[in-house]
Amino acid sequence: MPKIRYITRAFAAGSLALIHHANTIIAEYAAQGYSLTLRQLYYQFVSRDLIPNRVSEYKRLGSIVNDGRLAGLIDWDAIEDRTRNLHRLSDWSGPDAIVRGCAEQFRLDLWSTQPFYVEAWIEKEALAGVFQRVCDELRVPLFSCRGYTSQSEMWSAGRRLRAIAREGRTPVILHFGDHDPSGMDMTRDIRERLELFAGGEVRLDRLALNMPQIEEFTPPPNPAKETDSRFQAYLAEFGDESWELDALEPDVLAGLVETAVLARRDDEAWDAIEAEELDARRLLGLVADRWEHVADYVQRKRRNQ
Repeated sequence: MPKIRYITRAFAAGSLALIHHANTIIAEYAAQGYSLTLRQLYYQFVSRDLIPNRVSEYKRLGSIVNDGRLAGLIDWDAIEDRTRNLHRLSDWSGPDAIVRGCAEQFRLDLWSTQPFYVEAWIEKEALAGVFQRVCDELRVPLFSCRGYTSQSEMWSAGRRLRAIAREGRTPVILHFGDHDPSGMDMTRDIRERLELFAGGEVRLDRLALNMPQIEEFTPPPNPAKETDSRFQAYLAEFGDESWELDALEPDVLAGLVETAVLARRDDEAWDAIEAEELDARRLLGLVADRWEHVADYVQRKRRNQ
């Protein structure tokens, strides 16, 4: 993990203490195989009573973490921006390399013989990194809604899920969002538009953030936005505090996904398809290992045509 110094900076004792706490939290997340966003790091500080839950403290933390990274005191890989990524085309060193890549990446649809089909939908793109690992392990598609989902995406999802229902499988959406006026309303919005576009054939389960989890894990509260048009309805049901999904530990979120998915999975059918997949990967691996012989065979066949 790189700590690379680009500037020399003298830090006050308070800032050095904050950097020390940041590195402790980073190490805990790294031990679980996760990196953090700045917002996740902030909520860890707040939940541990290291700083108060104020916008000014979030900005202060961001500034000190930025300077700490530049000064070589904080690992550059530990904190990431999950909303901005570089796109580039793949390339390979030779044909054998792409065949080997195919062997590693080849997958069958392990859900094809299951009674259910499951997708995870999350409110925020910034949390994709937390959910991606468990979703990949369970072969569950992950969709970042980025707030209220666009009409185009909802229409496409409705058609996709309706087609799956017609195959005899029950589509299930596991929804994760903030516990605030808009975050709670987004679940209603998704449910109603899936009803419209998929004809009521989709089950929607809001797995988080819900009040039982707030009571169990006590994430730091924020004032609910009074300017939100849904504030009054939220106030009447939940009060004037709100909570962000980012404040839950990654292993808690991953556990929610895993429990919900495994409860719906037929393991015997799953294992059978997985065995077929493994056999196909082995075959592709053998082709990659013997690529020179395969290429020579194909070339001789071409010459003899």
